[in-house]
Amino acid sequence: MIRSASVKINGRWIGPLNDKMHFRQHLINAFRKSSPKAFRTALWLLKIILPISFAVRLLQYFGVIGRMAEFVQPLFSQVGLPGESAIVFITSIFSPLYAPLAVLSSLSLDMREITILALMCLISHNMIVECSVQAKTGSSWGGIFVFRLVMSFVIAAFLNYVLPYEGYREPLFIWESHEVESFGEMIKAWFISSMTLTGILISVVFGLMFLHRLLEELCWLQKIAKRLEPLMLFFGLPRNSAFMWLVGNVVGLTYGGAIMMDAIENKDITFNESRRLNLHLAVSHSMIEDTLIFVSVGVSVGWILCTRLFFAFCVVWFVRLMTYIYRTQLNTLRIK
Repeated sequence: MIRSASVKINGRWIGPLNDKMHFRQHLINAFRKSSPKAFRTALWLLKIILPISFAVRLLQYFGVIGRMAEFVQPLFSQVGLPGESAIVFITSIFSPLYAPLAVLSSLSLDMREITILALMCLISHNMIVECSVQAKTGSSWGGIFVFRLVMSFVIAAFLNYVLPYEGYREPLFIWESHEVESFGEMIKAWFISSMTLTGILISVVFGLMFLHRLLEELCWLQKIAKRLEPLMLFFGLPRNSAFMWLVGNVVGLTYGGAIMMDAIENKDITFNESRRLNLHLAVSHSMIEDTLIFVSVGVSVGWILCTRLFFAFCVVWFVRLMTYIYRTQLNTLRIK
């Protein structure tokens, strides 16, 4: 439907536009706003991926990782992973997901192992920063840190039990240490895998930043959050946490934490409600970006989404059940 006439003055439209022109302008604005940041992020990714992956290649080439793997092999073998995969998980604890992916591209793992490791990293990545954010929104820093660490191994053990051993395609990067006989071959293998991974991640970053800006341009985040209120009840969360839940899953905990802190200050949500939301988001957050990062290297989107949402659901309802039992027993003691 065409709205009232518009005029163009000095290259700018003044007055209402028709729907198509409005949407086209939103697309242009979203692209203009997202492109500079996406470009800076792409450079940042190169600075992370190239040195980290090269360092891992060197450590693996000279046998250092093999010796390190021997110490953690008993623990990681319980969840279906080789000892060398520990370096990926440890890297994820102290950094965003791009860094452990750089390490992952330098190891020889099959897709089943990558799937298990991906879920561990999705829960326990960038924990120093993210736990600090959650500590300002009603949770204990140490408590949420230990919780995410434990849940990583719980989910890994679950996946090791339910994931089939057959039917997985080869990962996008494969490197067998015994195939590399010279230092030059190692350099070549590092360069090819790093460029492949970097190209994939840059495409994902550009797409996600554009989508985020477009949603902001169209003011759709609030509208979507309103429709998600019944879902919050299903997850055991309060209705008024829908917008914060959406923000935590669209832009992640680091950026979403500011919105959560503002909601607590305005008393839109209580500390107890915030703690429940934090437990949920500790297991299941940044579901768009983080999921696409691992999907882009071959991990099944179904295993990522279903596993994280299932355990986030279980955690919150378990806590609610334990709280109910505790309060019931406390009231019984008071009556007596």
